[in-house]
Amino acid sequence: MTLVNHADTTPAQGIRFPVKLTRNQWIFAIAGIVYIALSSWILIANQYVPKFHFDPTPLIQSGIAIQIHVAGAISTLLIGLVLMFAPKGFQLHRTLGWTWVVTMAVTAISSFFITSFSPVHFSPIHALSAWTLLGLPMGITAIRRRNVAKHRKEMTQMFVGGMLIAGMFSMLPGRMMFEVFFS
Repeated sequence: MTLVNHADTTPAQGIRFPVKLTRNQWIFAIAGIVYIALSSWILIANQYVPKFHFDPTPLIQSGIAIQIHVAGAISTLLIGLVLMFAPKGFQLHRTLGWTWVVTMAVTAISSFFITSFSPVHFSPIHALSAWTLLGLPMGITAIRRRNVAKHRKEMTQMFVGGMLIAGMFSMLPGRMMFEVFFS
């Protein structure tokens, strides 16, 4: 019979305990928890169970600024997903990257013309748009200086904050995008 000293054994390769999350993963996790809590509270308070049903009527009836914003956001999200998972450094990445920058800028700029939900014209979400318009040139400058790590960080933060987190909150019950997909 062989005795095994468990202090000498290591866990399976690639598994670390406790799991360490990156800054973006923490931000996304916290935003997800807040989103789930907030949307659950709204749904429970209104005794409403959403069912998926696509109805573009609220979007069609909205103003041109909202339509441009939504078109830009959807384009940016789809292009961003391709950029995140496709190989980097090739001509396709470069071309899609420039397209992503343009659609992200259109999305951010168009948000300044959407002010119907705030009586004081601008709301905290507009700070995210301003941050995006400052971050885009920083990400471009980083890659032009061949600082791939900084470029990756800037662009990933804009994608996570500007597309995923802001996109999640646009889907809260009572918001127009919720009505489009769950009416």
